[in-house]
Amino acid sequence: MSIDSADSGTIQTFVGTDGDLPQGKIVVAASTYNEAICDSMLTAALESLNNGGVAPSDILVVRVPGAWELSLAIAPLIRRPDVVAAIALGCVIKGETTHDEHINRAVSMSLMNMGVETEKPIGLGLLTCNTLEQALQRSGGALGNKGHEAADAALELLRLSVKIG
Repeated sequence: MSIDSADSGTIQTFVGTDGDLPQGKIVVAASTYNEAICDSMLTAALESLNNGGVAPSDILVVRVPGAWELSLAIAPLIRRPDVVAAIALGCVIKGETTHDEHINRAVSMSLMNMGVETEKPIGLGLLTCNTLEQALQRSGGALGNKGHEAADAALELLRLSVKIG
């Protein structure tokens, strides 16, 4: 897609909303803590991958105890040459202390660092909610499902990577 600009000629623009996916496996790591919420996000992510053209044989699902363990499960897999992307699904609900803030920040930063280091997309489906109701609304309620969003973002970045080389 190109956009004409009066000042600088043609601007080349790349988007990943359509096109081919690279060959390889996609890892979906999902927490079992807050199980119903994470299971709903996992189902949604798998549905998005299926709708996006990813074969079931190219999906590796890894279950971990909690959000804290997402990075440790993804790290060795995202570095494999046959893995092209990962999706991290978890839910941390605020309690009486700031424990949730430390987990959310550490997991988010480690996943971003892995993605940048490996140049492979990692879709972030880590709910960081103040209440159970907020988590329910973001895992299939009125606000959609972050499992879909995380998988769709990973697919879009994969398509974009094919276009930009």
